[in-house]
Amino acid sequence: QLQLVESGGGLVQPGGSLRLSCVASGFSLDKYAIGWFRQAPGKEREGVACITYRGRATNYADSVKGRFTISRDNAKNTGYLQMNSLKPEDTAVYYCAADWRPFSVSCTLAVGKEYYEYEGQGTQVIVSS
Repeated sequence: QLQLVESGGGLVQPGGSLRLSCVASGFSLDKYAIGWFRQAPGKEREGVACITYRGRATNYADSVKGRFTISRDNAKNTGYLQMNSLKPEDTAVYYCAADWRPFSVSCTLAVGKEYYEYEGQGTQVIVSS
């Protein structure tokens, strides 16, 4: 069974940090682009960050640039999202997603099954004092 499992979410104070992990099982991530997405209550899902299959290129939403860092460890079949200087507006359920994109030199933050084939169940992040 192919699946992605996120972890690392939780409650954090404004200005704090969290590191989200996304572990793949049933397939190897090394030919897949990885994307992180989030959805806050009452809002549409949005792309946060993505990374190409070898990690040579990344892309970030303007709202998280300079605060979030996406990375991956293909040997561990895992993707990461380091989130620093968290703000209350970062509160959302965070999802990781993967799409078969070998040799691609860029990745997309577009939302939808046509862009990312596999998606995890999400992990909740709450930024509040």
